[in-house]
Amino acid sequence: MTDAERRPDPKDYPEVPANKLTAGGAVFKPAADGTLPENDRDWWELVPGADWRHPYGPKSSIVGRENEPVVQVGYNDALAFARWTGRELPTEEQYEYAARGGLEGKTYAWGEKLTPGGKWMANVWQGHFPNRNTAEDDYRGLAPVGCFPPNGYGLYDVVGNVWKWFLFGRSRGTATHLPHR
Repeated sequence: MTDAERRPDPKDYPEVPANKLTAGGAVFKPAADGTLPENDRDWWELVPGADWRHPYGPKSSIVGRENEPVVQVGYNDALAFARWTGRELPTEEQYEYAARGGLEGKTYAWGEKLTPGGKWMANVWQGHFPNRNTAEDDYRGLAPVGCFPPNGYGLYDVVGNVWKWFLFGRSRGTATHLPHR
């Protein structure tokens, strides 16, 4: 069972009424009226029942999304998977090194230009963030894994495509444990 599938422990959130704690995951929800949020947390909504099998809530499914990246995975889930496979999660330094693919001091992980030769190198937001994505890279949301070129180390999708959480030296909690509003 993943963190998103577990109901948060009321002892961990004494300021939140126990009936407001529910299993679920954070889903990106920009303001419909185009206003910018006061803080980054306002872009997200806790959706009860959202987990890796139901990425946008209980009525969604991964069927037909087999080539998309897995979402609704927290630190504990990634750590358990790494241990199960006999591996470790990278440190921040290892991740950054791998993401750069051998390039140092460049603006982007692939070089100096965002779109070398007019070609998108990763699925990143185009347009006015967070309200309008023009999908110039042909993907308004998630892109299938591996549809952009690999970096210098042959790694795909190390940058772009999904929101990444960074745990290095920070809290290891997940967005799945936000109280339901």
